[in-house]
Amino acid sequence: MTRVTTAWTARGTTSDALGALAAEGATGALSGERGIVYLSAGRVVHVESAFTPDLGALLTRSGAVPPDGWWDAVDRGGTEHRVGHRLVDSGRLAAGALEVCHLGALFDAAYFVLAHDTRARRFRPGAVHWLGPVRSVPVDVVVRESGRRRDLLDRIWPDPAVDTLPLARVPGAGTAELPGRRGRTLAQVDGVRTAAEIASALACRTYHTLVELRRLAADGLVRAAPPAAPPLPAGPEPRAVVWDDPDTALLRRLRDALEAL
Repeated sequence: MTRVTTAWTARGTTSDALGALAAEGATGALSGERGIVYLSAGRVVHVESAFTPDLGALLTRSGAVPPDGWWDAVDRGGTEHRVGHRLVDSGRLAAGALEVCHLGALFDAAYFVLAHDTRARRFRPGAVHWLGPVRSVPVDVVVRESGRRRDLLDRIWPDPAVDTLPLARVPGAGTAELPGRRGRTLAQVDGVRTAAEIASALACRTYHTLVELRRLAADGLVRAAPPAAPPLPAGPEPRAVVWDDPDTALLRRLRDALEAL
């Protein structure tokens, strides 16, 4: 029997909290600083993170499921927590393909939640993900795989900022002789997109995209984009001024300030 109460509040890291919940055989959702881990009987059944594309984005952008088919499954099965079953029962997706995509999305999101292990926040007993049961994974397997991925990425390029911040190309860096996947990844780097947005645009798993982005960073081709200039502080209402001979440089500065605001 689960001994967790609705008033439970996490202490320690997310992986520590998951270990305790797994030992209790808990069912519910554990919120961390970078995502949510869903448990059923002490096993991980789904992980969500804002730093990774969700399962729907991966399935629809890859062409595995048409967008209208995905949203039909969400509309019909979401309230019953059976979206996955609805996709398979409707013939839109094979059960094996759903399982592979689900596990890929689970481990991608778990990397962000667990690899740089941050403080757990809250556990909601009994919470169930709308996707429904697909396949569960032991907590220790998820934690160990997240650490393995972190170590591999750090060996390529030891700067985790590449994983979460908007990315820009390094000015003047050459791009000749890049492998196909790396070249396609670089083509999506525009100074605005993050790794998750690049992965979503490529309909690719986030971890594979992170490997290519860290390699691009190690080659001196990609870096975290510089932060945008903060907006100018608000001042008093300007007086009406009439220029007989406008200063074009001043007008350009005013235009730039207005666009920044």
